Amino acid sequence: MNRTTLSLIAGTAALAAVTGFAALNPPDAVGADTAKAAAQQPVERTSLLCPAPSTSDIADTSYTSFTPVTKGTGSSGKAELLSATQESADDTGSAKGDGKDAKTDGKSDSKDGKSDGKKAAKPVLTPKEPGTPAVGDTSGGDSPGLLGTAEGKFAPGWTVQETTQVAVGSGRGLLGVSCTPPDTEFWFPGVSTLAERTDYLHMTNPDDSAAVVDIALYGKDGVLESTVADGITVQPHSSAPILLSTLTGEKQDGLTVHVTVRSGRIGAAVQALDDKIGGDWLAAAADPADSLVMPGIPKDATDVSLVVFTPGDADADLKVRLASPSGLITPAGHETLHVKSRMTTTLDLADVTRGEAGSLVLTPTGQSVPVVAALRVVRGKGSGQETAFIPATSPVGTRATAADNSAKGTTLSLTAPQGTAQVKVTASAGSDGGTAQSKTYTIKSGTTQDVELPVPSGLKGTYALTVEPVSGGPVYAARTLAVTKEGVSGFTVQTLPDDRGTVAVPEADQDLSVLQQ
Repeated sequence: MNRTTLSLIAGTAALAAVTGFAALNPPDAVGADTAKAAAQQPVERTSLLCPAPSTSDIADTSYTSFTPVTKGTGSSGKAELLSATQESADDTGSAKGDGKDAKTDGKSDSKDGKSDGKKAAKPVLTPKEPGTPAVGDTSGGDSPGLLGTAEGKFAPGWTVQETTQVAVGSGRGLLGVSCTPPDTEFWFPGVSTLAERTDYLHMTNPDDSAAVVDIALYGKDGVLESTVADGITVQPHSSAPILLSTLTGEKQDGLTVHVTVRSGRIGAAVQALDDKIGGDWLAAAADPADSLVMPGIPKDATDVSLVVFTPGDADADLKVRLASPSGLITPAGHETLHVKSRMTTTLDLADVTRGEAGSLVLTPTGQSVPVVAALRVVRGKGSGQETAFIPATSPVGTRATAADNSAKGTTLSLTAPQGTAQVKVTASAGSDGGTAQSKTYTIKSGTTQDVELPVPSGLKGTYALTVEPVSGGPVYAARTLAVTKEGVSGFTVQTLPDDRGTVAVPEADQDLSVLQQ
């Protein structure tokens, strides 16, 4: 291997360690081995984007920031959340911000130094040392989206939870979402353009240049016609909501939205508000795959709907199974599901969990065809109904993190669909006091378990959970929060993929200094 090739690999490895956005797989060497297996190193910088929480004047929102303790980090670093500008979409469906970066002091960052006249309602949140959550609160309907960056010791596994309570009105209940890193493609199965639903696609651009976005909606008969969903501009440092019903004249439930970014990158999430059964955030589903897992269906769910879409040219035939506490079972009457190419299919599973914890597992019955999927879950009856969404998710990986947990109202669901696994769960110190506690669980193959959490001793405030597989097959996880405010019960579910705390970096196996002679 010549000096140029070695320099390229070393430079790329350094970049991977700094960004944390990719793992490097170097080309095979010719001759003697020149590199050891890739080592996991802590990321040194990461970004998170939070959508504007609510338009309701009676909304109360909390933000919780948490960084797990990670070996190998330095002693310095910082994390900050800055407010993004927010403007509603115009009648053509384009989303245009003013391009200004409204700092946390409410002042404009424009060159002329003038304020844009908007109230920068936002939490005051100063992240604490890794291992301890920090909490900020805001209220009302003027709270903007947030642009977050973390560096140094605050970067590995940095997690921010946005949780909003709304007592009355459309979408009332508890709405929660994990702030996400920017990306260039998103899938949202389960949205609606019906009159009783108000679904907003929130897009946040963290960069200095505008992002250009295309949006496609797919229903039961294929793509929906739209003249305004292509070439939408999201201005720099801004957050913009798009009302999905303005993109098409067709009124359908159980749609799939595909968001692709032509230039730049964004964060995206859908806020789905129902006039009768509450609402929640629908986070982006996992990338298309032939097998999918949707963990953490509440055991008291009264109605569960599965929404599946296949983006390729071939139809998909799927086996539908529920991972219950006793093993994998097939819901009565729903052994398989046929999904036509580029069409969205909805399957009503009713009260599929029947009082037990459960996770839905989709696998191909024959030829593998990639699909995307999500669940809409309803709890309660009559006027007491509330809604949450569970998108298909990736496994926990090395470690997953969930912030904003309380002594009561938190449920952690773990499932191991492909083999028995041991899992270590750690409850962090509380935001206002308390000592971290850990516990290890064995999750049998094909089962889902709602585990008894190791609540921090002497807990004051909220705490974070970290989930770390110890041995065995892949583990999927979801956290449910449940609260009651002014007599209104609400719940929200967040899936727990890997928290991006480390990145794979190859180690050199020889002294490269000899090549400098």
